[in-house]
Amino acid sequence: MARVAEHLSVADLEQRFRSCPEPIEARHLQVIWLLAQGHTVGATSKVTSFGPRWIEQSLERYNASGPDALGDGHRHNGPEPRLLTPEVLEVVRLRLAEPPPDGGLWSSRKVADVIAAHLGLERVRPQRGWDALQALSYSLQRPRPKNPKFATAETAEAIKRSWRAPSLPKPRPSPAC
Repeated sequence: MARVAEHLSVADLEQRFRSCPEPIEARHLQVIWLLAQGHTVGATSKVTSFGPRWIEQSLERYNASGPDALGDGHRHNGPEPRLLTPEVLEVVRLRLAEPPPDGGLWSSRKVADVIAAHLGLERVRPQRGWDALQALSYSLQRPRPKNPKFATAETAEAIKRSWRAPSLPKPRPSPAC
């Protein structure tokens, strides 16, 4: 039988397992909870479909570092943003409230130029401008162009008056039995 360190009680492990919003962390908590209840590594492996060696490694990690050692270790991978920091995004958000310098519409190139000017860089790739627009949930809001053959209000009213609802087919008489 595996020895589980008493970082949390069995009841606390169960409560964390059942209320955990992260599926990976919940499964890891389930493994430790089952072991803390007295289940063997083999029985826990059958219930959770994790390999016995992985269960032993998770138990070692839990015993050494506590519940913080469980969960998805990949979620903190990756570097911190270097260009699109919250400060830069706030500058871009404020600048998007005004029209672009050349008039017209904002494009990823123009946003990249704003980012470059703020950071004191010569140039920033247009993709970073697009990424900033996406991060700010910015969407181009402009109406669709009007159809050049669009009817005037008077013509539309005349069409409405002349329109008749299609008549429904008359029901057939039922055949005599």
